[in-house]
Amino acid sequence: MTGESFNRTYRLTTAADYQYVFADARRFGNPNFTLLVRENKLGHPRLGLAIAKKSVKLAVNRNRIKRLIRESFRHEINDLPSIDIIAMCRTSAVELPSSEIRTQLETQWRYIRKKLQG
Repeated sequence: MTGESFNRTYRLTTAADYQYVFADARRFGNPNFTLLVRENKLGHPRLGLAIAKKSVKLAVNRNRIKRLIRESFRHEINDLPSIDIIAMCRTSAVELPSSEIRTQLETQWRYIRKKLQG
Protein backbone atom coordinates (compact mmCIF):
# COMPACT_ATOMS: atom_id res chain seq x y z
CA MET A 1 0.00 0.00 0.00
CA THR A 2 1.29 3.43 -0.91
CA GLY A 3 -0.13 5.36 2.02
CA GLU A 4 -2.39 7.37 -0.29
CA SER A 5 -5.70 5.59 0.30
CA PHE A 6 -7.60 3.90 3.08
CA ASN A 7 -9.11 0.80 1.46
CA ARG A 8 -12.04 -1.04 2.96
CA THR A 9 -9.78 -4.02 3.70
CA TYR A 10 -7.94 -1.89 6.26
CA ARG A 11 -11.10 -0.88 8.16
CA LEU A 12 -13.15 -2.48 10.89
CA THR A 13 -16.55 -2.43 9.17
CA THR A 14 -19.01 -4.54 11.13
CA ALA A 15 -20.28 -4.59 14.69
CA ALA A 16 -18.80 -8.08 15.01
CA ASP A 17 -15.35 -6.70 14.14
CA TYR A 18 -15.66 -4.09 16.89
CA GLN A 19 -17.01 -6.65 19.39
CA TYR A 20 -14.06 -8.93 18.65
CA VAL A 21 -11.62 -6.18 19.64
CA PHE A 22 -13.61 -4.89 22.64
CA ALA A 23 -13.96 -8.44 24.03
CA ASP A 24 -10.25 -9.02 24.70
CA ALA A 25 -8.10 -6.02 23.79
CA ARG A 26 -4.77 -4.76 24.97
CA ARG A 27 -4.97 -1.09 25.85
CA PHE A 28 -2.35 1.41 24.75
CA GLY A 29 -2.64 5.11 25.27
CA ASN A 30 -1.73 8.45 26.67
CA PRO A 31 -3.78 11.21 28.34
CA ASN A 32 -5.48 12.09 25.03
CA PHE A 33 -5.86 8.84 23.09
CA THR A 34 -6.65 5.22 23.86
CA LEU A 35 -5.91 2.50 21.33
CA LEU A 36 -7.48 -0.92 21.87
CA VAL A 37 -5.48 -3.59 20.05
CA ARG A 38 -6.12 -7.25 19.33
CA GLU A 39 -4.28 -9.57 16.97
CA ASN A 40 -6.00 -10.80 13.82
CA LYS A 41 -5.18 -13.54 11.34
CA LEU A 42 -5.62 -11.45 8.18
CA GLY A 43 -1.99 -10.59 7.56
CA HIS A 44 -2.53 -6.83 7.75
CA PRO A 45 -3.68 -4.26 10.33
CA ARG A 46 -7.19 -2.78 10.42
CA LEU A 47 -8.44 0.41 12.04
CA GLY A 48 -11.76 1.30 13.61
CA LEU A 49 -12.71 4.66 15.07
CA ALA A 50 -14.88 5.19 18.13
CA ILE A 51 -14.86 8.94 18.69
CA ALA A 52 -17.77 9.58 21.04
CA LYS A 53 -20.06 12.57 20.68
CA LYS A 54 -20.05 12.67 24.47
CA SER A 55 -16.33 13.45 24.60
CA VAL A 56 -16.02 15.53 21.39
CA LYS A 57 -19.19 17.59 21.05
CA LEU A 58 -18.78 19.30 17.68
CA ALA A 59 -18.87 17.27 14.48
CA VAL A 60 -16.15 19.40 12.93
CA ASN A 61 -13.79 18.45 15.78
CA ARG A 62 -14.74 14.75 15.63
CA ASN A 63 -14.13 14.70 11.89
CA ARG A 64 -10.77 16.47 12.25
CA ILE A 65 -9.58 13.96 14.84
CA LYS A 66 -10.80 11.01 12.76
CA ARG A 67 -9.09 12.37 9.66
CA LEU A 68 -5.79 12.78 11.52
CA ILE A 69 -6.00 9.26 13.00
CA ARG A 70 -6.74 7.72 9.58
CA GLU A 71 -3.89 9.68 7.96
CA SER A 72 -1.44 8.60 10.65
CA PHE A 73 -2.58 4.97 10.36
CA ARG A 74 -2.17 5.01 6.55
CA HIS A 75 1.47 6.02 6.92
CA GLU A 76 2.09 3.18 9.39
CA ILE A 77 0.19 0.33 7.68
CA ASN A 78 3.28 -1.34 6.23
CA ASP A 79 5.11 -1.32 9.57
CA LEU A 80 2.32 -2.51 11.89
CA PRO A 81 1.79 -6.19 12.68
CA SER A 82 -1.42 -8.05 11.88
CA ILE A 83 -3.73 -6.37 14.43
CA ASP A 84 -7.14 -4.78 14.76
CA ILE A 85 -7.12 -1.34 16.37
CA ILE A 86 -9.95 0.77 17.77
CA ALA A 87 -8.94 4.39 18.34
CA MET A 88 -10.75 6.50 20.92
CA CYS A 89 -10.01 9.96 22.28
CA ARG A 90 -10.69 12.08 25.31
CA THR A 91 -12.06 15.60 25.46
CA SER A 92 -8.58 17.04 25.92
CA ALA A 93 -7.58 15.96 22.37
CA VAL A 94 -9.78 18.68 20.85
CA GLU A 95 -7.51 21.44 22.11
CA LEU A 96 -4.35 19.92 20.64
CA PRO A 97 -2.95 21.28 17.38
CA SER A 98 -2.87 18.82 14.49
CA SER A 99 0.92 18.50 14.63
CA GLU A 100 0.76 17.41 18.29
CA ILE A 101 -1.94 14.83 17.51
CA ARG A 102 0.25 13.40 14.73
CA THR A 103 3.26 13.26 17.07
CA GLN A 104 1.31 11.50 19.82
CA LEU A 105 -0.12 8.94 17.38
CA GLU A 106 3.31 8.23 15.86
CA THR A 107 4.62 7.60 19.36
CA GLN A 108 1.74 5.19 20.02
CA TRP A 109 2.30 3.27 16.75
CA ARG A 110 6.00 2.93 17.60
CA TYR A 111 5.18 1.68 21.10
CA ILE A 112 2.64 -0.85 19.78
CA ARG A 113 5.16 -2.18 17.26
CA LYS A 114 7.77 -2.52 19.98
CA LYS A 115 5.43 -4.35 22.37
CA LEU A 116 3.79 -6.69 19.86
CA GLN A 117 6.77 -7.55 17.65
CA GLY A 118 9.48 -7.70 20.27
